[in-house]
Amino acid sequence: MSGGGQPWWRRAVFYELYLRSFQDSDGDGIGDLPGVLRRVDYLAELGVDAVWVTPFYPSPMADFGYDVADHCGVDPTYGALADVDRLLEALDRRGMRLVLDYVPNHTSVEHPWFREARASRSAERRDWYLWREPAPDGGPPNNWLSQAGGSAWTFDERTGQYYLHSFLPEQPDLNWRNPAVREAMLQVLRFWLDRGVHGFRVDVLGALLKDADFRDDPPNPRYQPGDPDFMRLLPIRSANQPEILEIVAAMRAVLARYPGERVLIGELYDPVETLVSYYGPALGGVQLPFNMNLLWLRWCAQGVLDLVNRYEAGLPGGAWPTWVLGNHDQPRVASRLGPGQARVAAMLLLTLRGAPTLYQGDELGLRNAEIPPHRVRDRFTGPGRCRDQQRSPMLWDDGPGAGFTAGEPWLPVEPRAGASVRAQQEDPGSMLSLTRALLALRRREAALVDGDWRGISAADNVLIYERCNAERRIRVALNMDETPKEGGFAGEGAWRVALSTDPARDKGWIDGVFTLAGDEGVVLRPENRTGGGPR
Repeated sequence: MSGGGQPWWRRAVFYELYLRSFQDSDGDGIGDLPGVLRRVDYLAELGVDAVWVTPFYPSPMADFGYDVADHCGVDPTYGALADVDRLLEALDRRGMRLVLDYVPNHTSVEHPWFREARASRSAERRDWYLWREPAPDGGPPNNWLSQAGGSAWTFDERTGQYYLHSFLPEQPDLNWRNPAVREAMLQVLRFWLDRGVHGFRVDVLGALLKDADFRDDPPNPRYQPGDPDFMRLLPIRSANQPEILEIVAAMRAVLARYPGERVLIGELYDPVETLVSYYGPALGGVQLPFNMNLLWLRWCAQGVLDLVNRYEAGLPGGAWPTWVLGNHDQPRVASRLGPGQARVAAMLLLTLRGAPTLYQGDELGLRNAEIPPHRVRDRFTGPGRCRDQQRSPMLWDDGPGAGFTAGEPWLPVEPRAGASVRAQQEDPGSMLSLTRALLALRRREAALVDGDWRGISAADNVLIYERCNAERRIRVALNMDETPKEGGFAGEGAWRVALSTDPARDKGWIDGVFTLAGDEGVVLRPENRTGGGPR
């Protein structure tokens, strides 16, 4: 438990570390666990509370680790089991926790389970995966689509049946309706919990169960030409089956046997009305179902205000919100919104109620990298589907390899003036300095962590809201426009500027009327000008 008797994850800021692109230690151009150990102090100085590390398990790397060949090992590319233990110890010494990527929906085709399953129709583990007879015309059993492009079914010549893969053909889906599969995958959780990890981000949680009768998915009436191919259908049969909550309850039961409030974080790309169902009856589901809705929201004050109000109203009693603005699968915040609004977005993320997750490099304001066609590594297909651009290596300095590697990086490194950690760490106006200041402010102001949320206004594209607890009232004003805006807090006295996204503004006062520069956000505290402290 953390301060105030609350679980630690309710007060935490999570940091997604995309292992392959964080820090290379041996010159092969690929990030690894010893590289992370070299940068633990950076994470501590940034001020995050928990580090989610993307998969390091043995893998043929068709999907760079999300095609797992052994859930209880470490690929030599990334290090060894002893490196995980050292990372746990190093994080613990600095007051941080480790969250692993748990990939329960599928394995690699090279996993021993699948090798056995595809050997024959009578194989002992045949039913560990999802096999179906061809349709009458010899084609796939139904119309389900892969998120990597094309059909979600691949024909296996050896046994004359199709197997299901919600992603690449090299990633066959496990059959979670089989009790043996459930127990084997719960044992994976126990393996890592025994080593001391503090929780898991559950990959593609909503896909774990499919319709038992394999009925077709219906057409998506909102599909537009140019959208990814898999969006042509609504995945109401191929995902989000209600029995998934039974699986989550079994996972929670495993975690409950370990001390220290271990946490489950669910990867979910759902509207809030579906998302909140994953908290489960009596909050027995996922403690933190990722809320990704800010990723696609039309970026304006009214849109954000409506989303937050709808989310807050839909949360079950006692449920803890969570917010995401970027990850390794989505274009970077600074490329989606521009560098000015990326600063405003950071202030939003770190002052909303709930547990935020930062994606590595967003604290630097990194933009999508330009990946020449001959350097593309991602195999997901379709317009705008290449994810390499947001997975390019961290920019630690301005030298060769950007401090990421002494060799040839697995993806192009794009040094840009003022973009690296070294260039930003001593610049008080940098995105890195702003992120550190926001995280430090969260640590100082309990109202930003455990206070209630109250939306006030979205007039003139300026979002205003408050975070309040018994001791403190914090007000946030975000100009979600590039033009200056004026407003007022009539009759409310003076407010002290605790922090601004605009490095030109001093920590002054707002008294009655305020002016926000374009792309500026401010965090305000009510104070008496006479020095009497907070009002």
